Amino acid sequence: MLNFVKTFNMVVFCLLTLIYLYQVVYAGIGFFTRNRVDSYVPKKLHKYAAVISARNESAVIGELLRTLRAQDYPTELLDLYVIADNCTDNTAEISEAAGAHVFVRNDTEHIGKGYALNFFFQNLTESYDGFFVFDADNLVEPDFVTEMNKVFDRGYQAVTSYRNSKNYASNWITAGYSLWFLREARFLNHPRMLLGTNCAVSGTGFLVSNELIQKHHGWPFHLLTEDIQFSVVCAIAGNRIGYCDRARLYDEQPVSFKQSWTQRLRWSKGFYQVIAQY
Repeated sequence: MLNFVKTFNMVVFCLLTLIYLYQVVYAGIGFFTRNRVDSYVPKKLHKYAAVISARNESAVIGELLRTLRAQDYPTELLDLYVIADNCTDNTAEISEAAGAHVFVRNDTEHIGKGYALNFFFQNLTESYDGFFVFDADNLVEPDFVTEMNKVFDRGYQAVTSYRNSKNYASNWITAGYSLWFLREARFLNHPRMLLGTNCAVSGTGFLVSNELIQKHHGWPFHLLTEDIQFSVVCAIAGNRIGYCDRARLYDEQPVSFKQSWTQRLRWSKGFYQVIAQY
């Protein structure tokens, strides 16, 4: 019996090693390839909407809107929208003062970013080529939209950006998140883009085409990890997700172990939800 268990464990170990061996190849590509200046000239400057789902985010929403207003992209081609989702503070007022269009949502039964985004798309009357999705505590570089437009214009139906922590130096927890996001961007999505395979959306700072929104009649992704759910649905349907290494977004990370544990437990549950459903 003991020999059987040892053999079984070795077989499982070998299978898992083979399954994840491709990441060793990706890591090599990511480590040895240099960032190249993207000289591609887009045929069109597309019209976009930046969408931010915010629940009681009055402390940070203004800074994100400021960085979006400071983009080097034509202002008439970038509209800002904030979904004030079950807010009890002045998030809506701050957003309006910063020049954003505000959609107020009050629904205590259907809670979550996915439901808020679906509410937005169901009530939107304007027409856009694509939609940027942000969290309220994000910050973006001034050329973020310009660089994302270069990749989107090549025919990708969704584009994800380089995401990292804006509070890297707070402590070892935030630094750990930064290293994880660096791995995700540089050693997974970057090699995938170079090899012409599909990339994956990560939480925030991504762009989705109006074509996909219309195809799905809004945003029907409501699992705990709706970004992974969206990426899996795109892979199944053959929809292409690209990666823009030069579009940089910064995201605030948990500073306490308890916050990190709660967040990662939710992510883990979301992984299993996706596995079970697909």
